[in-house]
Amino acid sequence: MLSLKFVVILGASLAQKAAARTFTVYNACPFTIWPAMFTDLNVAPNVPAYQTGWEAAAYTAVSFSVPDNWKAGRIWGVPPATVAEWTLQGDGNQDFYDVSLVDGYNLPMSITNNKGCHVANCAVDLGPNCPDPLKGPFDSTGFPVGCKSACSANLDGNPGMNSYLVSFRADNQSVSHSYFKGNCPNSYAYAYDESSGTAIWTCDSGLNADYTLTFCP
Repeated sequence: MLSLKFVVILGASLAQKAAARTFTVYNACPFTIWPAMFTDLNVAPNVPAYQTGWEAAAYTAVSFSVPDNWKAGRIWGVPPATVAEWTLQGDGNQDFYDVSLVDGYNLPMSITNNKGCHVANCAVDLGPNCPDPLKGPFDSTGFPVGCKSACSANLDGNPGMNSYLVSFRADNQSVSHSYFKGNCPNSYAYAYDESSGTAIWTCDSGLNADYTLTFCP
């Protein structure tokens, strides 16, 4: 017969295991990228069980454990970057997630899950047709490797303003609003994009969804 102490320890171990999600980051690009991961510790102290930066060769994937209540988490490539964002067990016991272009764009990206919740993505390569005011930075050959947000491109001419306010004001009178949102309707395309209804996606936290972030889906 199992001792009560063993049952308690086993139960605690299983509960701890159940209180974690599996995140997979897959590089479907035909080239090496260097993903980075950040947790805003001012929001919550819970961090994934993985390094905060790594080299991802083409067509390779890594999987790691993420706390059930990971808050204000981000994964991206090199800036200006498309950013994947999560807050697990947020308001209303919902997971919140999005693919953000607020800081600019550099790689197509999608967030999928194993529970049938909505896909957040920017699956279009925005680089080739990026409007001239937003193009850059450029590699050594002069090829644009990113598409800047209106804020980082300083389209409103006032770099001293709060970045979110600059982005909101500029995006609502500039090409970046229509270009980013028009091509990637399921992304968080500009600051305060929540009103579009297609910026931030949710999944019932009770489903304990595992998530896959794919670069170049």
